[in-house]
Amino acid sequence: MSLNLDDKKAVVAEIAAEVAKAQTIVIAEYRGIEVSSMTKLRAQAREKGVFLRVLKNTLARRAVAGTPFEGLAEQMVGPLVYSISEDAVAAAKVLNDFAKVDQKISIKAGAYDGKVLDAAAVQQLASIPSREELLAMLLGVMQAPVSGMARVLAAVAAQKQGEEAAV
Repeated sequence: MSLNLDDKKAVVAEIAAEVAKAQTIVIAEYRGIEVSSMTKLRAQAREKGVFLRVLKNTLARRAVAGTPFEGLAEQMVGPLVYSISEDAVAAAKVLNDFAKVDQKISIKAGAYDGKVLDAAAVQQLASIPSREELLAMLLGVMQAPVSGMARVLAAVAAQKQGEEAAV
């Protein structure tokens, strides 16, 4: 079913609004994927806060025109699913993880920080821990000295109690 001109303008405006907020866009080919698999992919993307959409490539090119993602327009050929996220690694992580499960999804390219990435670079980007994981690691590092000191004090207190009980 083709869209009329007003519908196309609305789609381009919606995608342009998402692109304006985005840090990363990843595109992947989805030839032969089953509907149930695509539904699972969309659910995973929603869960991670990633905007995922199958678009006509001409509409996607118009939406990225004049943005830092404009260089990605050359890669927009074939049946593609567009993954757009405000988090730098979420879009890459969702598609990369799903491509490991369903080989009918293959990452084609991506864009981050104004640079076009090939499939290998997108996979490297996906291997970076997410913001939440990095914050958890930082918190663990910050808590380590405090918890170590608490363990030492508890051991000293237990040792003193043991000495008093022996006397």
